Amino acid sequence: MIHEIIRPLPDRMSRFALFDFDGTVSLLREGWQEIMYTYFTEILCAIPNQTETPEELRAVVVDFVDRLTGKQTIFQAIQLADEIQKRGGIPEDPGVYKAEYLRRLMEQIHHRHEALQNGASPEPFLVPGVKNFLEYLNSREITCYLASGTDADDVQREVELLGLTPYFVGVFGAEETDRTACSKEKVLKNLFETHNLRGADLLSFGDGYVEIELTRQLDGYAVGVATDEHNRSGKPDAWKRNRLLEAGADTIWADFTHGKEFFE
Repeated sequence: MIHEIIRPLPDRMSRFALFDFDGTVSLLREGWQEIMYTYFTEILCAIPNQTETPEELRAVVVDFVDRLTGKQTIFQAIQLADEIQKRGGIPEDPGVYKAEYLRRLMEQIHHRHEALQNGASPEPFLVPGVKNFLEYLNSREITCYLASGTDADDVQREVELLGLTPYFVGVFGAEETDRTACSKEKVLKNLFETHNLRGADLLSFGDGYVEIELTRQLDGYAVGVATDEHNRSGKPDAWKRNRLLEAGADTIWADFTHGKEFFE
């Protein structure tokens, strides 16, 4: 299966495209979920007098982490603080949990950054076909933006490391000054207001609920990118696929290898 089409592409070609970053374009942070699951489960297990097993607490963590994927990382940390409070614990500020998660993540993936800084090919750290597909969209004069729940400075640096900066008119991430402001929602709202868009003018590409739901609400066309991040197998990840269909994706892609053919 190259593409699974739920709703066909509108006849009129879109003018703008919005991309999510982690898991949609970049594989630099592949494995982040397990790091967050493990850390958050440790925190819940350490609450005095709580009675749930580690397996039960992990299931709670997996549920809310997955549900909030695509939003800024701070939302998952906020939910962790809520879960601590529900169990009689006294939570830290959510920013503390976010900072420790990011420290653990960087400890695991810093070698990927170093490899790129030392001249390694970015290809192993990209979702297959994405660079050629961005070149194709640019050639069709489709204006591309990128918006991520990752902190703005980090996502801009990683886009640069992957050699993708020239393909995007704007690269946006979570803002330090407003921890809960949704970069994706702000970008979409600005696009529609500035360029007087109709729904069919917009394409979005993502592997999380947020960008798919926002695009469908605006009547744009939502491509769910269900990449098998670990194996890059060319087949859709079943868990991602189901999640993206629930969010309202118009089509499911395993990666971008055949993206040009889809449009032509």
